[in-house]
Amino acid sequence: MYNQIHAAATFIREKLNLKADEPAGRIGVILGSGLGPFADKVSVNTKENAISYHDIPGFPTSSVVGHRSQFMRGLVEGHQVLIMQGRVHRYEGYNAAQVAFPAQVLIALGARAVILTNASGAIHNNFNVGDLMLMSDHINLTGDNPLLGANDLRLGPRFFDMSECYTPALRDLAKHLAATLHIPLQEGVYAGVLGPSYETPAEIRAFRTLGADAVGMSTIFEAIAAHHGGAEVLGISCLTNKAAGLSAQKLSHDDVTVIANQASDRLSSLLLHLIPELAKRYEQHD
Repeated sequence: MYNQIHAAATFIREKLNLKADEPAGRIGVILGSGLGPFADKVSVNTKENAISYHDIPGFPTSSVVGHRSQFMRGLVEGHQVLIMQGRVHRYEGYNAAQVAFPAQVLIALGARAVILTNASGAIHNNFNVGDLMLMSDHINLTGDNPLLGANDLRLGPRFFDMSECYTPALRDLAKHLAATLHIPLQEGVYAGVLGPSYETPAEIRAFRTLGADAVGMSTIFEAIAAHHGGAEVLGISCLTNKAAGLSAQKLSHDDVTVIANQASDRLSSLLLHLIPELAKRYEQHD
């Protein structure tokens, strides 16, 4: 896996005309369903800074509507940011390691922080459709893990602590900026499931009992792999619907995408203010 990750990173560096050891950017962002419009607000100077997943060696390609399957490198207030427009999911037939692969490539390209966004269903009674939720923790209900099998110490340790997978300092910064920008920002625990079927009402009641505030079909594997690789991690969910049994409305991916697109302006505003602050944080230590 190490060789595959670095082959993909080398290909991207060559496309960007970067030296072998030159960081492509200190901040990496993976955009979930319907949240791709953020990338349109980032300055991209040349066409070489946008690369199709199809062209990157070993890179998985999404089959889901709302995921553009494009890698981008852009500027936010003069700071380089790496953006994955779309992700793949376990339910598409990829294994957990393949789903986590892009996050590991971001780290190989020099990312010190990985920001993970997703569309999810609200379980908490006080959370509303269209809210953004900062992920304070997660419950892995997939029965899978991207690090199964032999461990390569070049990627991270065999056993590692998950007490603070979602970096507290990054969460504090996000909350501060959201308050300054008057963007409502919930905080809670994300339950990750396999999909592609939406959950049953009974499952949602069980997840609530377990302590989940939102549920979705992504993010878990990328968060585990990024944390394993030593990156700081921030997770932000767009709550696109009430989870099954909590409203009379039937769940559909079309509705999820519509709500995510509507919320993307708030998410974009938060990210556009957050990324420069994070970049300064890492540049001081370079």
